[in-house]
Amino acid sequence: MTVSGNPLIDAGPKEVLLARPPLVRVIAQVRFPEILSVEKRDFVARFQEAIRADYPVLREEKTQSIFFPRTAVGQAAPAPHTAWRFCDQDDSWRVSLASGFVALETDSYTSQADFMNRLAVVLRAAKDTLAPARVDRLGLRYIDRITGQDFELIQTLVRPEVLGVIATNASNNVVHTLAETLLKSDNPSCFVLMRTGVLPPNAVVDLTAIEPVPQMSWILDLDVFGDQAAEFDADWVVKQVDQYASRIYAIFRWVVTDQFLEHFGERE
Repeated sequence: MTVSGNPLIDAGPKEVLLARPPLVRVIAQVRFPEILSVEKRDFVARFQEAIRADYPVLREEKTQSIFFPRTAVGQAAPAPHTAWRFCDQDDSWRVSLASGFVALETDSYTSQADFMNRLAVVLRAAKDTLAPARVDRLGLRYIDRITGQDFELIQTLVRPEVLGVIATNASNNVVHTLAETLLKSDNPSCFVLMRTGVLPPNAVVDLTAIEPVPQMSWILDLDVFGDQAAEFDADWVVKQVDQYASRIYAIFRWVVTDQFLEHFGERE
């Protein structure tokens, strides 16, 4: 049923697993004080061995930012750094490691519990092999994208307050619209960045997170993040990220309608 109340404060509903979820990417990132030795292949080898059974494919890349870019206006972009990408055989799950963060991402999300279990394995490996000094920041991001025939039904799938002009008679004239809202959550140490809107064909908001598609699309991009100053304890981090995920799900269910759940179907 449609969620009312305040999704930033109220407890969210029980997770409903969808048969055709429009969720295209989930990303968790844990930032820590820089470990310069991560740039060295020999140093990273122990981390690779700890996760290689699940992520056997390794690629080395040079990048400036990933997943959660928040460079302030007028601030210089960060210098390129080495990022190690560890992927499963299908390239549907990926671990990214750089000198200042470790991240887990997937385009094959099945459930909150499964994601947290996988994250715990990665963070324990990081703790045991890299020994980060502490946690500096946590981030969790869920990106939904609706396209094709589903997009034609967008006015019935999403509450009008979120759709904005898309919910009016002028919707057929919209080429591009994007709303970005920064929200406070019930946790004083974290915030929610919500992006919603219609994108024209071959356009994206953030190429580090999702690829463009050749048709009109509506996106819901929910990013919960917060600065931390805590010991790098894998179980504690997973607990925090799990709370972030529950908050994101509460907001998601507030955004969508009963017709959304019916249209995408509950998984048996």
